[in-house]
Amino acid sequence: MERKMKIGIIVAVSIIALFALSLWISSLPANENNAIRFGILTLLPPLVAIGLAFITKETILSLFLGVFVGEFMLCVNDLNIISTIINAFLQLGAQVISCMADPWNAGIILQCLLIGGVIQLITKMGGAKALADSFAKRANTPRKAQLFTWLLGLCVFFDDYANSLIVGPIMRPVMDKLKVSREKLAFVVDATAAPVAGIAIISTWIGLEISLIAAGFKSVGATNVTGFGIFLQTIPYRFYNIFILIFIVISALTLYEFGPMKKAEQEARNRTEIQKVSEAPGFDEVKPVEGIKLSVWNAIIPIATLIIGALMAFYWSGYTAILGGEDQALITLMKTAPLSFKGIFEALSASDASVALFQAALLASIVAIVMAVGEQILSIEDAISEWIGGMKTIVITGVILLLAWSLGGVIGEIGTADYLVGVLSGSIPLFIVPTLVFVLGALISFATGTAYGTMSILMPLAIPLGWAVSTGDMSFTIVCTSGVLTGAIFGDHCSPISDTTILSSMGTSCNHINHVQTQIYYAVFVACIAIFVGYIPAAIGVPWFVCIPVGIVVMFVGLRILGEKVDFEEVDDATS
Repeated sequence: MERKMKIGIIVAVSIIALFALSLWISSLPANENNAIRFGILTLLPPLVAIGLAFITKETILSLFLGVFVGEFMLCVNDLNIISTIINAFLQLGAQVISCMADPWNAGIILQCLLIGGVIQLITKMGGAKALADSFAKRANTPRKAQLFTWLLGLCVFFDDYANSLIVGPIMRPVMDKLKVSREKLAFVVDATAAPVAGIAIISTWIGLEISLIAAGFKSVGATNVTGFGIFLQTIPYRFYNIFILIFIVISALTLYEFGPMKKAEQEARNRTEIQKVSEAPGFDEVKPVEGIKLSVWNAIIPIATLIIGALMAFYWSGYTAILGGEDQALITLMKTAPLSFKGIFEALSASDASVALFQAALLASIVAIVMAVGEQILSIEDAISEWIGGMKTIVITGVILLLAWSLGGVIGEIGTADYLVGVLSGSIPLFIVPTLVFVLGALISFATGTAYGTMSILMPLAIPLGWAVSTGDMSFTIVCTSGVLTGAIFGDHCSPISDTTILSSMGTSCNHINHVQTQIYYAVFVACIAIFVGYIPAAIGVPWFVCIPVGIVVMFVGLRILGEKVDFEEVDDATS
């Protein structure tokens, strides 16, 4: 009875809110420019999405209702709420179908699904475990073990989930033997998951990132750029991603720790027995087929096929696009020096990433299936079944993508970005904008536990804002774009409800709360350096190749000041 009462109250409040919204919009003067007509109401759809994400922690529900509210606003003609709700729902469905029917969007979703299938096949063939074991055998000190974990995390660059579920379980016994805390292992695994996948040019992330970038620059009329080209240019300005990866190396080499991590490391060094039982619940990850001979080639060949195939597809796509275009300078470059550095860069920048990645993922899928069947690890039926099973783990990504694209479309129709730019362009100091974008992205991502949803909500607003306040300065807008991507990853890295944070805890069998409490100190420390040594200087024109070395020095000095060295005793036969 109590639950029914709560549902009734929610429905009643929602109807009243929609009626009030209808009344407000009906009283507004007609204007062809929705940004002028709706005014402050243009902020309502993204605020609904953000606010509900904070409250419910449900990204899909929040994005869905954000899209619905936007469509409701566009459908208001009178005070007939029932008619408006029905029309809004129909328009929402049409918006989602339109996004799905777009060739670019379809290619992005398909490549994500196929990469998920490849990952599962590699795991079932034992390739992922064999590759990880080859690293683990060479680690015989806490320094080496942490560095090998870091290196292995870089190797599993194509997916953050795969990173957490492959690196953690393989390195955990080695770390236990060497008396390195589970908390430190979980931190290294987590810090090489999303931060690596977010900047890798071949990953399950790049599709979303490129599509959002392309849509954002298209909305400001920058038609002479490509999403992939801008993506490449943002990489040097991904200050948080770069600094957190370098911080792992500095901490591993110096053995300096601070905050709760220092206590965890000290306790681990002082324990007399290897930790046998974890406080964290186990995770039933995909395991290799029993009884097979493990071989690193079962991982190297499919991954190499994916990487090399994607690079070739990227180049060919861009090469043919340039030759079919009207830029005579680029056409001449492709005819005279197609394999020069500039030629390769221009070809990659002009490529259609959705098609190229789909082609590469399809080729890698075929190679992986053929290997599994040819080595008699799986039958053809089982191989295809496992491939499809891997796709199922990525389906949620496709749902988020469709709703994200739909939200971007509806807030574009109601003029949210135009209104926001008009209000803020004269009231925010120019050098603060990238930092503001970074912090806002971090807050949204921390509250929702998803970098995907945060990028989807914030990117359609950040690019027009950066473009407007800088009067079309491409370099400044690229820094703002980077702020969205890295801010989302920083917040996701700290969030206790983030999927990668949870998977990192489970994969390393580390108590989840302990992982969050120890990691957040390091993440915030690095984020502060990213802001004060990265985004603020970059916003006033300091080159990235100056910001990054200075940031490394500041991290080293800061760690020595805040931290304390946690020594260790040599452990023989660490990997036995």
